[in-house]
Amino acid sequence: MRRINPARFRVAKRGTTREINSQIVLNLVRTHQPISRADLARRMGVSRASITLLVNDLIGRKLVFEGSTGRAERGRRPTFLHIDAARRTVAAADIRATDTFLMLTDIVGRPISAVVSFPTVREPKALVATLAVRLHRLLADHGATTCEGLGVVVPGMVEQSTMRVLLAPTLGWKDVDIREPLAAATGLRVEVENSGRACALAQMWALGGSACLHGDLVFVSVSEGIGVGVVINGEVLRGRHNIAGEAGHVPLSLDGPRCSCGANGCWEAYISNRATLARYLGGSVHDHVQDAQARRFTVEDLIGRAREGDSKAMAAVLATARYLGLGLASVVNVFDPSCICIGGEIMLAWDLIEGAVRSALSERVLVAEAASTEIRPVLVGEHPRLQGAAALLSAPAFAAPVVA
Repeated sequence: MRRINPARFRVAKRGTTREINSQIVLNLVRTHQPISRADLARRMGVSRASITLLVNDLIGRKLVFEGSTGRAERGRRPTFLHIDAARRTVAAADIRATDTFLMLTDIVGRPISAVVSFPTVREPKALVATLAVRLHRLLADHGATTCEGLGVVVPGMVEQSTMRVLLAPTLGWKDVDIREPLAAATGLRVEVENSGRACALAQMWALGGSACLHGDLVFVSVSEGIGVGVVINGEVLRGRHNIAGEAGHVPLSLDGPRCSCGANGCWEAYISNRATLARYLGGSVHDHVQDAQARRFTVEDLIGRAREGDSKAMAAVLATARYLGLGLASVVNVFDPSCICIGGEIMLAWDLIEGAVRSALSERVLVAEAASTEIRPVLVGEHPRLQGAAALLSAPAFAAPVVA
């Protein structure tokens, strides 16, 4: 049961029921488009007259549009409804320690451009300038006349109210504001979020996704660092200090390798891309941050060698798999989600590592049944971080009204 916060609430008014039903209609159109008014009425169990009032309001607000007509054995031919996604563009940016990625999507998150990338400039002002130039070029190349805004994900902790990057260890950022400079440079509305939370948000809003995505879920993003997003009862968990879900910095061992946050033995220090490469190339994780050889040799290359029979490469991949499973056990013990989604380059080897991940997970879960928690690999080609960045702009329009 959910407790009403007596200090923060919204009182239900005469129009509240209609507002809620309008959002239900909007989401049904989004999920099942093209769909007729009659089908909407059947799905909601209400009269055609009620649906007509709600649909006409959404059409008047230009949230829903009428399209083609369908066939009918008798009576009027149904007119199908849809979200006019194609003419409403969203820009998405994924800032990482090594590279920054850009993509355009429609308003429901479907990609409408290829992904472009460029080396990340660590100095915030220079990065903003470069990002703005690249974005304007991408919009011009695709003739995007209407852009709803720019969603940006970063590998760090973000304050919800100001969207300042409080701490991004792999970028070397502390208390950095990129939202206002980006808005000024691009002329767009800008939303900034932690990459793990944004990925979880995108999975929650995924079209045609697995049934598990309708329950509690955790997203683990494995790249240069580790991002974790948690969705409980349909809401992304943030916490009082915007650090809820930072499982990447939960220690597996106090005597373990040094993490980018400055502590020792964090989960991130065992399963990040840099940690995986360090096992194969030798040396410490930090030796390979600036090492040109490590920059040219990627996790994808390592997985390729493992598939070709390189025993050292396979050992490095399986070690990461074991540490991944041990950390997931802590996630399961704390949140007990219906589903765990994992993204990142290491998931290209899921067929090689699933057994090791499951074995390590089963060692540490508190209840044996929890070892069977659904794990959904999210492949690099699905671009979960960019999808998360796009969702920062698109998801709010479809969110449920909050009452009381």
